[in-house]
Amino acid sequence: MSPAAAPGGGPRLDYVRTFTLGLGFMVISLTWSIYNAFVPVFYERFIQSGTIVGLLMTTDNIIGVTLQPWVAYKSDRTWTRLGRRMPYILVAAPAAAVFFILVPHHTSLWMLLFTALGMNLAMGFFRVPAVALMPDITPRPLRSQASGIINFMGGLGALVAFFIAAPLHRMAPHLPFLVTGLLVFPVVAALYWRIKEPRHLGVHQPRKTSFLNAVRSVCHPSRRQVLRLLLAVFAWFVAFTGVEAFFTLHAIDVLGTDAAAGAFTLGFLALSFLLFAVPAGFIGGRFGRRRAIMTGLVLLLAVFAAAAAVRSVQVVRLLFLAAGLAWALVNVNSYPMVVEMASDAETGTYTGLYYFFSSGAAIVGPPLTGALRDLFGYEHLFLYAVVPVAVALSLTRRVHGGEAVPGGKAGAAVAFR
Repeated sequence: MSPAAAPGGGPRLDYVRTFTLGLGFMVISLTWSIYNAFVPVFYERFIQSGTIVGLLMTTDNIIGVTLQPWVAYKSDRTWTRLGRRMPYILVAAPAAAVFFILVPHHTSLWMLLFTALGMNLAMGFFRVPAVALMPDITPRPLRSQASGIINFMGGLGALVAFFIAAPLHRMAPHLPFLVTGLLVFPVVAALYWRIKEPRHLGVHQPRKTSFLNAVRSVCHPSRRQVLRLLLAVFAWFVAFTGVEAFFTLHAIDVLGTDAAAGAFTLGFLALSFLLFAVPAGFIGGRFGRRRAIMTGLVLLLAVFAAAAAVRSVQVVRLLFLAAGLAWALVNVNSYPMVVEMASDAETGTYTGLYYFFSSGAAIVGPPLTGALRDLFGYEHLFLYAVVPVAVALSLTRRVHGGEAVPGGKAGAAVAFR
């Protein structure tokens, strides 16, 4: 399916199809928001150790650095009459929904572990192929704009979770899981009905190679730009996940407020990201992805440096509005920049690598930030984030490529060796 042409002769973004794909992101975000809100409570009924509960709650990130890159690699090498991503979505998404619905109905720790692990594994097969659909169906010059729309839908899902989860949970603890799980089925039906993968992607198959060789190839000298960008992704996610994990404690210990006010303050960042996600994509498309990302990183550095000196929760909330804009510029444009460096036959593998580095950072960031707090004190949370953001900025400055190429040609892709 070829993209529609804009009046000026260039490709035009199919907004209906992009928003339909965004529904998939919305339901993924909604599912994880509810899972992260209530499953720790379920675990604490059986497990007294907070360390073990925290480890169990990182299952999705562990899958992100193990299973998901392999699934992404395999989806590049899959082609059926349904496409190369859709078979994974049609099987894994309903399976994830069933496990998710069953989670609150556990009667023992083993049943809870079984349903939670089943849900995590099924989501691992669902999420990356769904993400890789975006570059598959979107013309290269318009991927930042599409990423902005999809990130907006994901943020909307998280916001909806905040509003529906609490009242539904008060009515019955299983209702947030039931409603969200049932919502998956019409969303998957909409994806199947509305999104048809381009047939030419099944013609240009990637060279047959092992998964490890495919991953190793990113270190090839001809792909040094990709590795720099992925290391930058790792660095800025280390910073962001560290702040996100410990800000509520920072609000209590340093800003002198309570946990509820701390969580509410984080909402300012989430709301700002939601509002700026779509404009950030258009900014990246208009002025360049690298320039947009670097602008966001400079702004994030300024916000974190200022927040380190602030002891007023009201001022931090204003700073978090700016941080949401900065994070939108960075996060919305980074994934399109990564897959721009891939050939059309490799977008799944590069999507898996993106998740490998971002999920790896989510595993490393919180404990690293916690260790720094233990060593140097609670009041320096934002200074701990300044260093990895500065590293990310330095790496991004040295990245060349990844911008939208007129005519839709691949960036720095070479064959796997």
